[in-house]
Amino acid sequence: MIDRANLRKELQLRENIRRTIKIIKGRRQQRILESSKEDVRLRNLIRGLLKEAQTAVSTTAKHESTGINTLEDLLRNSNILSVLEMGFKSLTTDPGQRASYRNHILVAVEKVLAPEESRKEAGGEEVEELTEDITVDIGDRPEDDPDFIDVEEKEVEKTDGEVEKEEFEISGEDKTGRNKAFTDFQTIEKVILRSFDDLDNPKDRSLFGEYLVKNLALYFDKYEADLETSVEEPEAAAEAEPGGPGTASEDPGEEPATEPGAEPAMEPGEEEEIANIELQEVIKHLNIEDIIENLL
Repeated sequence: MIDRANLRKELQLRENIRRTIKIIKGRRQQRILESSKEDVRLRNLIRGLLKEAQTAVSTTAKHESTGINTLEDLLRNSNILSVLEMGFKSLTTDPGQRASYRNHILVAVEKVLAPEESRKEAGGEEVEELTEDITVDIGDRPEDDPDFIDVEEKEVEKTDGEVEKEEFEISGEDKTGRNKAFTDFQTIEKVILRSFDDLDNPKDRSLFGEYLVKNLALYFDKYEADLETSVEEPEAAAEAEPGGPGTASEDPGEEPATEPGAEPAMEPGEEEEIANIELQEVIKHLNIEDIIENLL
């Protein structure tokens, strides 16, 4: 007669062996996966180093025009683009604000380079206007008397900043965009002029000015596209219903049904606990490595 106690122990031992083998195989696969991840990290690191090296080489590969080289250095190594991007993208109430900002900046760049170009063509000499001193005898006026009390309203004189802002303005454009463009242009104006002043060749100056405006216009297009970027919800996600096929149950407390004959799900960490407790007992009876090799 079969000894039920021994049979029960043997079945329990077999079950423990099966679970232990499963855990060891899982650990081995995990090591393989980690090794693969390390390999990917190493490859990405090497690619990054190669990309940096290529970038370093590309920065030394200059254009045929000194003016374009100067422009590239200006855009790459100054704060111009960061200032313009921040200012442009801060205007989110109305697209007209951004359009006004863009137009004011582009026109201002052209205007600020024009007199510098004229000065360069004149040999760098400042053109002085001849003035004639004129003495006018206006005689004694009542309002000049210190006892005279003036009660007429006088027109308030505008500050230099207000005059400059009005001269900066483009008629019909949004004033919020104008104000922001005026402030930001004061930040980048000297940087642009400093680079432009280094150029003495007329062709270099012409290319610098032309492609500066073109590139700024292209960057504004890019910034506008960044603001318009939106991600639509996938159709499958929109049609999903709670409790439907492949979705979680509506009742958070409802436990998933277990098919007949299927093993009950183990609690987190239960496999590790079983393995740690009974591993020594299993090893006494079997050579685990031989079993794993046969199963793989």
